[in-house]
Amino acid sequence: MNIMDFNVKKLAADAGTFLSRAVQFTEEKLGQAEKTELDAHLENLLSKAECTKIWTEKIMKQTEVLLQPNPNARIEEFVYEKLDRKAPSRINNPELLGQYMIDAGTEFGPGTAYGNALIKCGETQKRIGTADRELIQTSALNFLTPLRNFIEGDYKTIAKERKLLQNKRLDLDAAKTRLKKAKAAETRASSEQELRITQSEFDRQAEITRLLLEGISSTHAHHLRCLNDFVEAQMTYYAQCYQYMLDLQKQLGSFPSNYCNNNQTSVAPVPSASSNVIGSSALTSTSGLVITSPTNLIDLKECSGSRKARVLYDYDAANSSELSLLADEVITVFSVVGMDSDWLMGERGNQKGRVPITYLELLN
Repeated sequence: MNIMDFNVKKLAADAGTFLSRAVQFTEEKLGQAEKTELDAHLENLLSKAECTKIWTEKIMKQTEVLLQPNPNARIEEFVYEKLDRKAPSRINNPELLGQYMIDAGTEFGPGTAYGNALIKCGETQKRIGTADRELIQTSALNFLTPLRNFIEGDYKTIAKERKLLQNKRLDLDAAKTRLKKAKAAETRASSEQELRITQSEFDRQAEITRLLLEGISSTHAHHLRCLNDFVEAQMTYYAQCYQYMLDLQKQLGSFPSNYCNNNQTSVAPVPSASSNVIGSSALTSTSGLVITSPTNLIDLKECSGSRKARVLYDYDAANSSELSLLADEVITVFSVVGMDSDWLMGERGNQKGRVPITYLELLN
């Protein structure tokens, strides 16, 4: 027998097997043939594997969206990954915003309050961008990659063996059907031999599939460790961002706009509610918002003589009657009869002018 004859016979046998399975499958769907049911344990394992696959895909895809909201960027990264090439590094949104702020602050002038604030904000945004990049890299390595390996590796193997089990089950039930239809002794003996072979192959494939499916519990344990790594990466990221913004808030204080002119009474600008105010006692509401209580402001206003005060935040004078301030400098302050309760008179060398009381920390 030459190779061509062997291949022809093999193709014919495969075609016969395929046709037999198709007939058995169709008759089962029409209720005209019996179907061998899998044992309950194996069915539960198959259901657990399918459920794991579905939810792993959903979690993986949504995590990718969370880490990279831009769909075009995700497609580009996918293409580069399939080509086994490194995607080009691109500036992310916080970094781009930070650069714009720095450029704007430089244009307006680092010596101005607004320009200085923009530069500080821009530097912080760039730090957040770096932290964002680190979060993406860590999450991709420790969380997304294991999930993808399961979908593209372990589950594909399970699906392949499950399909083989389905085919062996169809072969077994087709052999049972032929045995029922066999009438001649010789045909019946041949059908019984075929049934024993198909039963043995089915039992063997069921055992292989069961062993693979029982590994799903180990997969869950591995994914749990990966989930812990992802949570830790997020915790580090958000802690970094919080610290960056906390530092930025301390640097900036508050840069309010003053809507006043020479014919109107000035209203003292008020820093954010969480800022320290002279002599204030911090009260915390149930919502967590820090509220300042000006308990000792009256004492300061009624104090006779001058006192030293440290400037908490930069302040640009709105008009010639006010005194510009620089954070951390120490000036002399005193009250003036008839002056608005939110203001004191400040003195620095030969310079004198009104200063907002909320920008000062009274020194002993």
